[in-house]
Amino acid sequence: MSDEQLALSYIEGNNRAFDELLSRNQDRVFTYIMCIVKNEDLANDLFQETFLKVITKLQNRQYSDTGKLYCWITRIAHNVIIDYYRHQKNDKVVDGPKENDLSNIRSAAVLGDNRETELLNNQTMKDLVALMNMLPEQQRTVVYMRYFQNLSFKEIAEETQVSINTSLGRMRYALINMRKLSREYDINLGLE
Repeated sequence: MSDEQLALSYIEGNNRAFDELLSRNQDRVFTYIMCIVKNEDLANDLFQETFLKVITKLQNRQYSDTGKLYCWITRIAHNVIIDYYRHQKNDKVVDGPKENDLSNIRSAAVLGDNRETELLNNQTMKDLVALMNMLPEQQRTVVYMRYFQNLSFKEIAEETQVSINTSLGRMRYALINMRKLSREYDINLGLE
């Protein structure tokens, strides 16, 4: 099967098709990322983020067979890299002048919106933890280590003594299962 046929097969529910797709493309995609960022740990993290986005986009049927799957994956990797550097740029905090002090604003409307958003986000996190606790232990562990301990998939693989591909696979199945559970229990997992 071609890469495009594997992608379409995965969209139709064949999870083994994605495993084959990953094994065919992982070296080229990783090399592409590594050539840009020139840091192996960062490249590993961005590679993992790329394939999580590929999985999500395929599951949401955001791929159409154009005969250029590798180019599509590379474009996703490129966007992940751009997002990473934008985030790094935005993390630099600049102190404003003292006359620009906004700490004295106490608008009830602003405080009310922030409190409502905070309550909604807290409920969403409680729902997320409840869904996570319904997962099989291996999947729950990967989700916890990735999102609550902020470990890279490389670090997760080392901690759990499995390959990076196994860690990615467990995360993929965890996300699939959590989506099913959220639909089954009608839980909205969007943060404000």
